[in-house]
Amino acid sequence: MAENRASAYREGVPCWVDAQLPDVAAGERFYGELFGWTFKEAYGPSVWARLDGEPVAALGRKTDGRMPTVWTVYFATPDVEGLADRIWAAGGQVVTAPMPVGDLGLAALAADPEGAVFGLWQPHKHPGFGRRRERGTFVWAELYTRDTEAANTFYGDLFHDALFGPDADPDFGRALVYDVFPAEMPPHFLVHFRVADCVAALGTVNRLGGRVQAGPFETSYGTVGVVTDNQGASFAVLER
Repeated sequence: MAENRASAYREGVPCWVDAQLPDVAAGERFYGELFGWTFKEAYGPSVWARLDGEPVAALGRKTDGRMPTVWTVYFATPDVEGLADRIWAAGGQVVTAPMPVGDLGLAALAADPEGAVFGLWQPHKHPGFGRRRERGTFVWAELYTRDTEAANTFYGDLFHDALFGPDADPDFGRALVYDVFPAEMPPHFLVHFRVADCVAALGTVNRLGGRVQAGPFETSYGTVGVVTDNQGASFAVLER
């Protein structure tokens, strides 16, 4: 199964997500009830969220209180060093240099020319999601940007086959910031998890101490609600 997962995540395909939280145990309680996840210790202070035994996300403890409480999407690559060089050449930045995560793979953080942060993942023993696109798992990443044409150029050059190739089936869209958020909101990625009922999921988020930021609203890819968890990490729930 690991080999099949690895082959599915060619360069430019979202292959993993993680959340950096002040309190991982509180995150386990929140997301466990919202999505039905169970948890198992992973690398360092992180835990892996699992659905039916398969890895679907990670929760990590923030090591510095100045770091944002945030969900990050990681794009697969067979060569993280080479991709980092291409990001620099295209006008982006490498926020954290590629580094090994035990024997799981190599990770880095990068930012596009507008400052939206995303992750890079070169797999070794951990190819990425064991399940995706189904209820309780990652289903979509939306980049909120002030210039969708420039974003299409930047990411299209980096990940052309995954986004625009003849057999592309992307889980990655681009939208203008002010479609949902105030104009002063900085460009950013928003991780979406699939749910059976968007309105019911928003009610559960409120009951668990989170907050609804926007929605539900209709998009070309489904009904979306944008929320924050009970520690301030933003994400979206998507009903298809």
